[in-house]
Amino acid sequence: MEAFALKRALDNVRAGSPLVHNITNYVTVNDCANALLAIGASPIMSDEPADVEDITSICGGLTLNIGTLNERSIEGMFAAGERAGELGHAIVLDPVGAGASALRTRVAGDLLDKLAVSVIRGNMSEMKALAGGAAATRGVDVCPDDAVTEDNLAAGAAFARDFAAKTGAVVAITGAIDIVADADRAYAVRNGSPLMGRITGAGCMLSCLCTAYAVANPGALLESQVAAVAGMGLAGQQAQTRMGGLDGNGSFRTYLLDALYHLDGNALEAGAKVEELA
Repeated sequence: MEAFALKRALDNVRAGSPLVHNITNYVTVNDCANALLAIGASPIMSDEPADVEDITSICGGLTLNIGTLNERSIEGMFAAGERAGELGHAIVLDPVGAGASALRTRVAGDLLDKLAVSVIRGNMSEMKALAGGAAATRGVDVCPDDAVTEDNLAAGAAFARDFAAKTGAVVAITGAIDIVADADRAYAVRNGSPLMGRITGAGCMLSCLCTAYAVANPGALLESQVAAVAGMGLAGQQAQTRMGGLDGNGSFRTYLLDALYHLDGNALEAGAKVEELA
């Protein structure tokens, strides 16, 4: 993928300031809103069934995150998703903890089956559970046996392409090495910091950013998602460089938001570590 495509994807977000409707989990909702603001997008949060159709109608895209499910939010996700589908809006599904409980696995599968999902963003354990395969789980974290490594990267890319072909969505599998794929092409992204796993919400923030990138880059869905993933990882790297002797995960979270705020297309073009996989 040309670096220029990544630069253009972020520049389009900052120029267009897409309005994104997020039904996300209560643990990370504030971080998600601030991450969207940091890249130049505009967030709005609503999971009330009586409210979501109107809200999603005025937005360009919808993020569905199943991290803190309840009956009201489930109803709101389907109502918003159906309306977003009618309007042709981008829908990003984050199947947080799929495989950890029967409810999460069932709801994530139903959302994928019944809505016009554009992007699925999760870790490999969640993706395997959603695809109906055998997967171990550690709650909302990837099981070490499922983690993408250099040794299993080719197999992970093949899985991602197959899952994308089955669902019609772009698949973004994130971890120490990220894989972003559609049915025909797969890319590895090697940006990021281990400290991103020491805060809550890095993945949730990324899913919301994926929605903003999708909205701002119509006709370039795969490229936009590679840019979103690389940009988040690069921000993590930059945040890590600011860590001092007394800094911990609280400081890193703030530095991560700061790095997203200051990231521009030129920096993304220069710093993205993206490889097309065979």
